[in-house]
Amino acid sequence: MTPNYWVLIYAQASRIFKIKAIPRLFWSSPKTLTIKPPIVSFAFLILGLIIFGLGEALLIAAGVGVSPWTVFAQGFSIHTGWSIGVSTAVISSIVLFLWVFLKQTPGLGTIFNIIVIAIVLDLSLPYLPVFDTLALNILMAAAGVFITSFGGAIYLIANLGPGPRDGLMTGLQRITDYPIAIVRGSIEIIVVLLGALLGGVVGIGTLFFAFGIGPSLALSILIMTRLLGPKSKV
Repeated sequence: MTPNYWVLIYAQASRIFKIKAIPRLFWSSPKTLTIKPPIVSFAFLILGLIIFGLGEALLIAAGVGVSPWTVFAQGFSIHTGWSIGVSTAVISSIVLFLWVFLKQTPGLGTIFNIIVIAIVLDLSLPYLPVFDTLALNILMAAAGVFITSFGGAIYLIANLGPGPRDGLMTGLQRITDYPIAIVRGSIEIIVVLLGALLGGVVGIGTLFFAFGIGPSLALSILIMTRLLGPKSKV
């Protein structure tokens, strides 16, 4: 490859780390907190959450490591004696409480984030393949991370309210003005480190998620913005 080709690759890759906001596209709702959102906004919210759930299901089915927040919940449960489910609910509640200081606005997306993803996980996991080779499972985990981020971008652009953890990301991004890729990646890395210190189990898939979800989310936003055109600049 010529030097100019590498410069072009670097220039394109660097754009991922310049995205500092969720764009407004044709399916973005004018208001976050509303019980009567535009039909297109609600439809894309559900579509994004379904894709998000499928990505998480692929990561789980790959069996090479769970998400950083699940590692954190594992470690939390070891020290509290609570189940993983209860620990996850408590952690999510704490994150939601932090929204008060971040001035985050909840919406239908905040509620449906919990409902739709749980349903998708239950319905899809029994039908996902289980590979015998580590390489294929690693590829499936990597695909799961990107699919999760792609679905996340779709539902966040709907502007009907983020889930608890995505709200932490958007709130911190607004306060710090750092790129989304950096903010999301930093959150996931800190969470997985805390989980590991508490005794949670870290796998290859966990590291993929921690280091890959931020850039993948930003890349997904960049792709949609380029293809569909924003109402406002990213």
